Amino acid sequence: MLGPRATRAGIDRGTGPGGVPCTAAEAAAAVDAVLAEHLHARVGEARRVDAVFAEEVASRVAGFVLHGGKRLRTAFVRCGWLAAGGTGDPGTPLRVGAALELLQACALVHDDVMDESPVRRGAPSVHADFARMHRAGRMRGSAASYSATAAVLAGDLALAWADDLLTETALTSPYGEQLHQEWQAMRGEMVAGQYLDMRAQATGSSDPAQARTIATLKSAFYTVARPLALGACLAGADAGVMDGLRSAGRCAGLAFQLRDDLLGAFGDPAVTGKPADEDLRSRKLTGLLAAALRLAVESGDTEALAVLGPEGGGTVEGMRAALERTGARAAVEEEITGLTASSLRHFEATGADDRARREFAALVARAVGTARDGEGA
Repeated sequence: MLGPRATRAGIDRGTGPGGVPCTAAEAAAAVDAVLAEHLHARVGEARRVDAVFAEEVASRVAGFVLHGGKRLRTAFVRCGWLAAGGTGDPGTPLRVGAALELLQACALVHDDVMDESPVRRGAPSVHADFARMHRAGRMRGSAASYSATAAVLAGDLALAWADDLLTETALTSPYGEQLHQEWQAMRGEMVAGQYLDMRAQATGSSDPAQARTIATLKSAFYTVARPLALGACLAGADAGVMDGLRSAGRCAGLAFQLRDDLLGAFGDPAVTGKPADEDLRSRKLTGLLAAALRLAVESGDTEALAVLGPEGGGTVEGMRAALERTGARAAVEEEITGLTASSLRHFEATGADDRARREFAALVARAVGTARDGEGA
């Protein structure tokens, strides 16, 4: 179940002088080894509790974590650590990265339930897989209800495992209190962002400020700013470095979310691993949609307003055409470029060395570039 890629040898192969992973790709391979070790122990604990729970829930969570994702958050943890002059045990930022990957698994599993998304990472989402199991086993009751409830529990288990790993790491770090404070703030922001996202859909909001708040909480902080700060905590960064990293992370994270908005509307499912029209069909409040509605009002494009508005009944193809015609797609691309440049300036201002700056620039380009796949996190 854990797969050949996630072995202890992965840590050894993915390191440079002194045992430090020398590229983001090598850090990703190394964190898989940390995850494999942690998950092997957790699934073993689950088997001692109950064999069915271990097989149907714990093993399913472990498999989901280990077979997908690009480990961007782990790479940003490492960037923060390097920017703050991190030395010593390179395994510590990897363990924090592993905790983030587990938290991300919780977020994705729950998000797919809330959005009723059938596909994740090119495979059935966790709740869809539980529904398949329910039908195959000819279980009683509703497959939809069973699968949603089981997936919520699976996400809760991933969250518990994430908290356990972060706490274990914090207890062995001289900067454990600050590390825990960053983690605590990030979890609250993530839930707030998810709730506001759901609420905006329910109210039919088209408020650009609300779209920006949601993007900041759900992506800017959670995907980049907090991972950078978590890594910097491990190196005992001072307040100036922390502030600079948070500013860099906020800009990069917003650009990341805007790229995701574009992929959600125009992406190729064969590349992204998920349907390309879910955001449009649900009229999810994204930066892209908010920009299109604003531009349509300014230009008097009543047709675009009718198609894109909360009561709109247009086709997905019509919505895409409106996003293009209003200039929203081009405006979002331009904003991504500006945010990316600002992010790099903030990072450079922290005084990070050339190695850390090069790695951060490469990671930001990967996160916001056109080559990024839709589940790049």
